[in-house]
Amino acid sequence: MMNALQNPLALIGRILLAIVFVPAGFSKIAGFAGTVGYATAMGMPLPQVGVAIALVIELFGGLALLIGFRTRYAALALAVFTLVASYFFHAYWALPAEQQMMQQLMFFKNIAITGGLLAFAAFGAGAFSVDARTKG
Repeated sequence: MMNALQNPLALIGRILLAIVFVPAGFSKIAGFAGTVGYATAMGMPLPQVGVAIALVIELFGGLALLIGFRTRYAALALAVFTLVASYFFHAYWALPAEQQMMQQLMFFKNIAITGGLLAFAAFGAGAFSVDARTKG
């Protein structure tokens, strides 16, 4: 039973993870200056470069994950990106106690997303993917 569900569940997992990244990449295109301002306020070094890199990783990595193209590399890049973004944008440990709860939830949500991405990096996209069709 579980074997029969492996490929459909992998496809659903890729879609659900891509939903996090693809819209975020598009929103950075539309609101680049605002995102740079926010990154600056959060203490990110070289915020314009960081936001540009984030835009590319989220948009192209998310689309690659969605269609299952070079999935292992896309998932690994998104996992590293998610960990770095979590450090800068959800640093709950550096906040006053009354502000920590929401950022801690967001931080650990990102850790869970990273876990899902690492599973795709380890096991690949499944049969319903470009990778499977091209033996990539």
